[in-house]
Amino acid sequence: MARSSYLFTSESVSEGHPDKVCDRISDAILDLFLSKDPVARVACETLTTTNRIVLAGEVRCAGAIKDDEIEAAARRAVRDIGYEQDGFHWETADVQNYLHEQSVDIAQGVDEGSGSFADEGAGDQGIMFGFACDETPELMPAPITYSHQILKEMARQRKSGERPEFEPDAKSQVTLRYENGRPVGVTSVVVSTQHKDGVSLDDVRELVRPVVKSVLPEGWFPPEDEFYVNPTGKFVIGGPDGDAGLTGRKIIVDTYGGAAPHGGGAFSGKDPTKVDRSAAYVARYLAKNVVAAGLARKCTIQLSYAIGVSKPLSVYVDTHGTGDVDEAKLENRLRELVDLSPRGIRTHLGLNRPIYERTSAYGHFGRTPTEDGGFSWEKTDLVDALKSLA
Repeated sequence: MARSSYLFTSESVSEGHPDKVCDRISDAILDLFLSKDPVARVACETLTTTNRIVLAGEVRCAGAIKDDEIEAAARRAVRDIGYEQDGFHWETADVQNYLHEQSVDIAQGVDEGSGSFADEGAGDQGIMFGFACDETPELMPAPITYSHQILKEMARQRKSGERPEFEPDAKSQVTLRYENGRPVGVTSVVVSTQHKDGVSLDDVRELVRPVVKSVLPEGWFPPEDEFYVNPTGKFVIGGPDGDAGLTGRKIIVDTYGGAAPHGGGAFSGKDPTKVDRSAAYVARYLAKNVVAAGLARKCTIQLSYAIGVSKPLSVYVDTHGTGDVDEAKLENRLRELVDLSPRGIRTHLGLNRPIYERTSAYGHFGRTPTEDGGFSWEKTDLVDALKSLA
């Protein structure tokens, strides 16, 4: 039996966190390739440390992309985040590029499929999950939503000059109390933020306080002794200078904050033939439409694939006892509405576009679709077709 009363916590990290710097660079390079060739293949990994950026992975592109264009994309990403520090500066960091041509063994499975599957195959085997719930207007779990919003607002204030005391590296954590399975209040908030040298810990606390209050619902601010700001003390040295970063190390931050399963595959730096990314996006799309249609208050969807095989090996729907529709019928209906082959997913969601750099911080889900096709997996255009199942 599911518990009805409990505490649940999620964390987020800012765009200046070392791992998120790497995600941003990897996705900036992905967008560069897709801007030249919509069917480019990219698997770009990034390592950052003190004044150093290292790129590695596999690429394939019909258009010519010079090394200096790749380096420029990496530097621009770091500049936009806001790193101009002695230990990590967008202009002076050493950039090493070890990207190389995609393996022909991998390419043949993706290009041609395998066995009797003539359509384009999946770029890898694996399981992917999508989730939605009615806790927030974004149909996302509340703890991760508030954690993202705190850091996003701090970044906005830093970049606008409203709060120049803030530096790019930061983390947040929000714990909510649930009663009868619904969030009813916040029991604690943790924010650790890099700051300018000379700013006192008391000042940092009071700069963070109004940000948290602006994000949380009225009356949900935690007790004073459960409001933690920089609990370890001074935080001046941060970002890749303070701790090395790697692409793909914040996958729970990227998705649902631990409130739902994660298949294990990271997203950033991967073109949409990689089902780690595209199938996770379509699984979220389907789950969100199920909840938006009023068929369930909570929905988890699992998809599975084999490398070189176009069709999903399984489609699983779980409405956690909150739905009024037979889940097997829902599985069949979703497969009718969306072609869940890798090519079908990319076509339906319009994924062969340079829309990925913007996903690299503050979550891939719960965002607003944009006119140029960004966050297309957040649309709820299947609602009318699904309501007929009610």
